[in-house]
Amino acid sequence: MAPVDKITDKIAALPADGNYFSLEFFPPKTEMGFNNLRDRLYRMERALRPLFVNVTWGAGGSTADKSLELAELCQKEVGITTCLHLTCTNMSRRLVDKALADAKKAGIRNILALRGDPPRDDEYRIDGDEVDEEGDKLVWAQDLVAYIRKKYDDYFCIGVAAYPEGHSDESHPVHQSLEHDLPYLVDKVMAGADFIMTQLFFDLEAYDKFERTLRDHPSGIFKTIPIIPGLMPIQGFQMIRRIMKLSHAKMPEDYNARLVAVKGDDEKVKMAGVDILSEMVETIREIKSRTPGPKGFHFYTLNLEKAVSFIIERTNLIGATPDGEEAIVDDASIPTVQINGDAAAMRRRSSRARSSRRTSSAGADPHNRVIISDGERRPSNPSWEVTGQEAGVRAEPVNTRANTLAISEGEGVLGREATWDDFPNGRFGDARSPAYGEIDGYGVSLHMSPAAAIKLWGQPTSVQDVNELFVQHIRGELAATPWSEEELLPESSAITPHLLQLNSKGWLTVASQPAVNGLRSSDATFGWGPSNGFVFQKAFVEFFLSSADWQVLEGRLRAALPEVCFYAANAKGDVVSSHPSSGASAEGVPTTDNTNAVTWGVFPGKEIVTPTIIEEVSFRAWSEEAFGIWAEWAKVYGRGSASEKFLSSMRDDYWLVNVIHHEYVEGDALWKLLNG
Repeated sequence: MAPVDKITDKIAALPADGNYFSLEFFPPKTEMGFNNLRDRLYRMERALRPLFVNVTWGAGGSTADKSLELAELCQKEVGITTCLHLTCTNMSRRLVDKALADAKKAGIRNILALRGDPPRDDEYRIDGDEVDEEGDKLVWAQDLVAYIRKKYDDYFCIGVAAYPEGHSDESHPVHQSLEHDLPYLVDKVMAGADFIMTQLFFDLEAYDKFERTLRDHPSGIFKTIPIIPGLMPIQGFQMIRRIMKLSHAKMPEDYNARLVAVKGDDEKVKMAGVDILSEMVETIREIKSRTPGPKGFHFYTLNLEKAVSFIIERTNLIGATPDGEEAIVDDASIPTVQINGDAAAMRRRSSRARSSRRTSSAGADPHNRVIISDGERRPSNPSWEVTGQEAGVRAEPVNTRANTLAISEGEGVLGREATWDDFPNGRFGDARSPAYGEIDGYGVSLHMSPAAAIKLWGQPTSVQDVNELFVQHIRGELAATPWSEEELLPESSAITPHLLQLNSKGWLTVASQPAVNGLRSSDATFGWGPSNGFVFQKAFVEFFLSSADWQVLEGRLRAALPEVCFYAANAKGDVVSSHPSSGASAEGVPTTDNTNAVTWGVFPGKEIVTPTIIEEVSFRAWSEEAFGIWAEWAKVYGRGSASEKFLSSMRDDYWLVNVIHHEYVEGDALWKLLNG
């Protein structure tokens, strides 16, 4: 029977000196990713035994259906006590009520009540129904807590968020401090919150001050309430830089230096992150020893297994292995996963010995391609290499410390299945991965307040206004665009003149990469991976352009086949591809082989590593989100405003196009084609 326990009841049932931890997951963007996450959840539940799991909720309810589906899967099928995130801003009252009713129907007893994205002006309230007949208005998290208590009394155990370093949505960063936040946290607890869960942090001094301040608060309301620190395993160097920027969290200089020292080797970055997080857990244990009761930790997994399993094992957050207990061994009846065909080497090698990868200029974190091998048995979809069912293997029983080690080390059946997508963070990874897509899992969002967006991008009312924003970003004069939250990477300097030419004529670039032909892996700009290797890249670029321009460009691209490959989509969902019979089945599996490796490396004693790929199934998933960002940008300006009307019209007219040129030996081939 699925658990129905409240989180606070489960914590209270633990020994006074006990430890516990929870894990957070987000709904994958593709059906294949969702299927693989199901198997991943079974493995992690059995091997790690978390006290509960969290399921994220997209901004404005953008992932509502998928979040509820994942939460029900965790609660009823996998059998893990589940906490569903729920936001209240920029979301209709009916959706809030439906989410709560559906959660109750699924047996979920725990809600993490959040504000969500900064609230928009009243004139842009979704459905115009933010105030009900009884006068309830949901603007802040405390409003949501009070509303849940009013409607459901004590049925739900309610958690709220806290920020050890202070919260900032960029509308008032000068006020980012614990002192600024404290009155709001008091209000949330007074409204009926049962536990507190923090945003991620790395500054232990700030957390120490945070917990002291709460426990010693004169009101006494924080004296015994569970405070669960939120910790994020470090999956990649560029990934953690982006997250720190978005969260306004501080990275201590010691930690930063350790990561910078290995930033070119993704595997070493991951292991340095394991060291850092393990040290943090031990320090937080000491901080929490001042307060009686079990000590808890919450891990933001990003839907990945290896790093969090390593941390949990190293810090003894699960029980010791009974005598004679061993990890699950290979079973000839279970298909084995190979990395680029080297199954034997995969069995011999620990995950720490696997070759490293890097992040492309498109903002993609890498992964290994995975194929299946089972004697004479062939994959059911050879063009797609492995199905969702084949990519995940459930094994029983695995409630052991040894099996946790198997996952973290990448050994045996459990380890191979856990680590095949070790580095998929970003939308240029493997669309079958549960972690495929944006790193935070919170859906379409500008990640800033309306006031901050207007300050950064002004109030565009013409094509020229928008073009100029993109040109400024390419020149380094603008920190971000709605589709790119960071400045261009150094390797983009090689193609800056070409990008400027495209953007100047209104082809608005959101991702790009120059061609590279056999540079050493030690190259200061393009190098990545182990020493004495060579790296290669195909040039590609992704951009928005008007429908009139697309009609002309499509003919030029088709004339250049087969030297190029392209995908294009519009806001209505129309998709055009250079593969004449391309498309996806109902299960999301491509019907033809149109996967393009655009970055690869060759290293001594290693298999060929392909960290960046572009394929139709992932482009389809991304294009829906990309056009959703147009809509979010338009909503910043208020319904009926000149900027809102203009940006909405651009969204309706424009196409998103991705073009790959296969001639990587000729570095300018793509740009001659597009700018000729």
